[in-house]
Amino acid sequence: MSSQIALPLVTARGAETVVMGPSLAPVVEALNAADRWPFRTAILAGPPRSGKSLLARWFAESGAGEAVDGADSLPEDELFHRWNRAQADVRPLLLVTDRAPGEWKVALPDLASRLGSALLIEIGPPDDELVAGLVVEHSARRGLVLGEQVLGYLLPRVERSHVEIELLIETLDRLSLERKSAVTISLVRDALAERTGEFQPRLL
Repeated sequence: MSSQIALPLVTARGAETVVMGPSLAPVVEALNAADRWPFRTAILAGPPRSGKSLLARWFAESGAGEAVDGADSLPEDELFHRWNRAQADVRPLLLVTDRAPGEWKVALPDLASRLGSALLIEIGPPDDELVAGLVVEHSARRGLVLGEQVLGYLLPRVERSHVEIELLIETLDRLSLERKSAVTISLVRDALAERTGEFQPRLL
């Protein structure tokens, strides 16, 4: 079964958790080794809703270094200044971005060179263990109860995407409320069909 992250994820917003799976273990390991990053800089890249911002917030508030969320949207001269300041302060710098490395085009040559030397930490698609944990976590947040049979039907069919898992559970919650029904395999089937555009309303 999936577990909660083995880190003290207590931030200024209170205690928060990140669902863990084998695919996230190297990310956590890299964040715990900031003193070994080349030029004390790392880029944390991954898809939306994959936990990047929470991990970055924990990293910064734990005192491990500075984190810049949405780094790819900052003016390049400001980002270059942040990099220089991190070197002068001998303080690790974590840059967080939704963009894959090849999609982040940097025009400033000096900045491009420095970012090219940074450690790249990528969050990839969720593994099966993480998918199960995310489904259970998002369901619990909405007060949905998913039985073993429902989970057995849903897990092999859900898209391996952090965003899609969250949207699917949101759809399940809405259908459950609309129909005043518990979450059944039939309800899951309709939610999956709606997410893929194959949903046909049933005649009452």
